[in-house]
Amino acid sequence: MTVKQLRAFLAVAQTLSFTLACERLHLSQPALSLAIKGLEDSLGGKLLIRSTRSVRLTPEGESLLPLAKHLLAQWDNTEERLRQRFTLQLGRLSVAAMPSFACNLLPGALVKFRQQYPKINITVHDVINEEVTDMVRSRQVEIGIAFSPEGTGSLTFTPLFEDQFVAVVPPTSPLRQASHLSWATLLKSDFITLQRPSMVRRLLEQELGKRHIELPVAFESHQLSTVGRMVADGLGVSAVPSMCIRQMQELGAGCVPLTSPGIVCRVGILTQQELSVAAHALRTVLLENVKTPTLHAVD
Repeated sequence: MTVKQLRAFLAVAQTLSFTLACERLHLSQPALSLAIKGLEDSLGGKLLIRSTRSVRLTPEGESLLPLAKHLLAQWDNTEERLRQRFTLQLGRLSVAAMPSFACNLLPGALVKFRQQYPKINITVHDVINEEVTDMVRSRQVEIGIAFSPEGTGSLTFTPLFEDQFVAVVPPTSPLRQASHLSWATLLKSDFITLQRPSMVRRLLEQELGKRHIELPVAFESHQLSTVGRMVADGLGVSAVPSMCIRQMQELGAGCVPLTSPGIVCRVGILTQQELSVAAHALRTVLLENVKTPTLHAVD
């Protein structure tokens, strides 16, 4: 059976007239008759009995009628839903983002996306950096936002910005007044950071290790919000990507540029090669609206 054949059958069955069915479907009588014959041939028997004066359904035609209505309704509904998805009037999208991005920069980009595409619903998975890559690779999500991976394999990494680590200090500390801090100065205080396997922790240890600087950890936590609150309450200092500046300041901590060495990391979008229309639209919004945070932008 084809959709065209079912539509032809339904039109004749409902009007009991080939002439009226032709008008409804905008078909010629030969084309309509050919569609009905094709359907009967494919099913193996007569569905309609046609005389010079009337058309009536055979018992098999009677049994097909409710099924044809149901099948065509499902087809039309599917066709409409797909059309809405292609025109971004309907849809659902899943995104994975490392917590530092999900908490600080993603909401603003989603506001812009929602303004343009209010009918697209989005699920955000805030997971550690490594899980972002795994979720994109296994197609649990279409878009991931993470630090630049060591190897992408079949995935595509599109850079968003280069992020630089900043020092996080207590608001009453003399360090808060500095125009910038060196790592040597920062690490004279108790250091607070994220627990392994956090990518932030790994980046710090890797980059400092290259310069033979040990990271003496006094306190550690799974959550950036906990790290920020510990610093704000005077337990020590920390270092976070600049995308977390606003979050640290809202928790009561201060942020200062960090040098000697400056630690830079790339943040970007991870995707498969083929994207849905909705995922492509979100990727465009991210590229157009996500910028490198700076201390001047949030002070």
